[in-house]
Amino acid sequence: MRKLVYYVASTLDGFIAAPDGSYDFLPLEPDVAAHLVATYPQTLPTFAHAQFGIDRPAGRFDTVVMGRGTYDPALAAGITSPYARLRQYVFSRSLPPAAEPEVEIVAGDPVALVRELKARDGKDIWLAGGGRLAGQLIPEVDELILKLNPVVVGSGVPLVTRDFDPRRWALIDTRPFDSGVVILRYTRPEGAPGSEG
Repeated sequence: MRKLVYYVASTLDGFIAAPDGSYDFLPLEPDVAAHLVATYPQTLPTFAHAQFGIDRPAGRFDTVVMGRGTYDPALAAGITSPYARLRQYVFSRSLPPAAEPEVEIVAGDPVALVRELKARDGKDIWLAGGGRLAGQLIPEVDELILKLNPVVVGSGVPLVTRDFDPRRWALIDTRPFDSGVVILRYTRPEGAPGSEG
């Protein structure tokens, strides 16, 4: 069965964006960029592929799910398909249907759609954000990959927005970089809620 992977940049105090949704205080450091190009090239926006020398990105994902706030910066830049080589699902009750065939605007239940996607054939599914969508989907997340940045911001969009509900994760990999960024990979422990698949 396909996995849902929440792969996102975060501050030390657990925020993935500023209060206004911007994230320019989380720059893509050159040493981390080289790692991402080699490991997760599909998670870099299509417009940046030429800059990073990415021709035909391959890797573990063929689908991305995201909230409206994650999609909005691309729309503001006139980009309607930010990850053109992935099937893209954007959760929004106010956006009109997308013109791009690989982008689907979804007004329905994120959990139901993710469960349906997991049951289909294909590669893993990338949850790109934001915090409210991650809060709804955290019971479905099989792996959590954090690009932990050495910055504290105090407030903003949290990694997960949901009622108090502690869930333990098992650390499976740590990758530190000279820039101070650390990529942490966690998996849901066996027997934890949602780990049946």
